[in-house]
Amino acid sequence: MLLLVALACTSRGEPASSTPTITLADSSELIDRLGREPMVVQHPGGAIFVAGYGDTVPHLWRSDDNGRSWATVNVGTRADGAVGNSDVELAVGPDSTLYFLNMSFDRQKLEGTRIDLATSRDGGATWQWQQLSDTRLDDRPWIDVSADNVAHAIWNDGAGVSYMRSTDGGRTWTERPHLHPMGGSSHLAVGPKGELAVRVVPISVSGNSFNAGEDWLFTSSDRGETWVKRTPPGTRVWEAMRDTTVSPPGWNEAPQPRWVEPIAFDATGALFSLWGHENGIWLARSRDLGATWTTWEIARDSAVTYFPYLIARGDGQLAASWFTGTGNAVVATVAYIETAGDGAPRVARAPSFPPEAFQQGFPPDTATVRSAAGEYLGMSFLRDGSLGVAVPIQHPAAQRLGFAFRRYTISR
Repeated sequence: MLLLVALACTSRGEPASSTPTITLADSSELIDRLGREPMVVQHPGGAIFVAGYGDTVPHLWRSDDNGRSWATVNVGTRADGAVGNSDVELAVGPDSTLYFLNMSFDRQKLEGTRIDLATSRDGGATWQWQQLSDTRLDDRPWIDVSADNVAHAIWNDGAGVSYMRSTDGGRTWTERPHLHPMGGSSHLAVGPKGELAVRVVPISVSGNSFNAGEDWLFTSSDRGETWVKRTPPGTRVWEAMRDTTVSPPGWNEAPQPRWVEPIAFDATGALFSLWGHENGIWLARSRDLGATWTTWEIARDSAVTYFPYLIARGDGQLAASWFTGTGNAVVATVAYIETAGDGAPRVARAPSFPPEAFQQGFPPDTATVRSAAGEYLGMSFLRDGSLGVAVPIQHPAAQRLGFAFRRYTISR
C-alpha cells in the first residue's frame, strides 16, 4: 500500500488553507492499433491529440470532445514521408503549429534507424514530413517549443546527444553541436523565457550502450547557444539494462527499471526533476537553472517505484505519474502536486490502477504477465484545467490494442 507524503504548509511553515484533490472524471478507450509510450498534447483550437507506437506506421489519434471519443488521424503515406514505428513525441508552438516526432526501429537488428518529423499548420488536417536524421542507432527523440516560437529537438545516436533547432515553425532545422559525446537523451524541457534543460543518462541507443557515470543535467540560458553541465539532484543506481544472455536479447529490469528521467519548467522558470529510487518517488526544484536544488520524497511504497513522468504549469503546479511493483502486481499512479512558496509540496494522489497491458510473449498472444507497456504514461494539462493521461492497452489475447484516456479533475 502506498504511503503518501503530503505535508501541507505555506511558505511561512503555516498550515495550508486547503489541500488539493485529484479525481477521475471520465475515461474513454480507442481499440484500434497499439499505442505504446503515448504522448498527449492539446491544440489551441481545443482538439486533443494522442500519439503512440506499435507497428510499421506512425499512430496518431484526435478527440474533438475533450477526450470522450477518438478518431484516427491521417498523417499521410510512406510516399509522403510518414514513417515511424517506435518512440514518439508531440508538441505545439505558440503559432499553433503541431509537431509529431517519430523514431524508426529495426526489430531484427534491435537498433534505431532514423528520426522523422511531421508538422501541421491547420490543426491536424494536413501534415508535412521531413527527415531530421538517418543515422544508424538513432534513439529516443524529444521536441519542445519556446514561447518565442523556437523549436528544439534532441535524440541520441551512439555518438552522444544530438541537438537541432528551428526558428521558422519547424520548416527548416539547423544542426547544432552535440550536447555531449556520450550517453542517452532522457528528457528535454523548455522554460518560459527560452531556458533549456536536457537530461543525459548512461543508457543509450535503445539500450545497446551503457556509459557508466554519464548522468548529467545540461542547461542553457541563451536558447541553446551555450550549455552548462551540472550534476542532477538526488541518488540513482544505474545498471546496464540490456540482457544479451538470452535469445532474443531482452531487458533486465532488476533491481529498478530506468529510462526517462523527467524534467519540467513551470511558468515562473522553476525547474523540476522527478525520479524513483528504491521504493520512493523523489521531487526536486531549482530556481537557478539547476545550480542548487530543494529535494523532497513525495511518496514511498513497499514495492519498487519506477518509470516516472512529470509536467508543470503555473506557479509550481505539477502532475506526475509512475509505476509501482512488477509482474501481475504492477499498478500505475497519477498525482497532482503543488509547490508554490518555500514549504513542502502538497501532494494529492488518485487511486492506483493496474494497466491493461501484458508483456510480449512468443507468440505475443500467449502473454499473461502484466507490464507497463513502455517507460512512462504521457499526460497534459487541458484547457479546462483538468489533466489528461494516456494509458496503453496491450492485450493481444483479448484482441485489445490501443489506449485508454483518463481525464482527472483537480479541485480543493
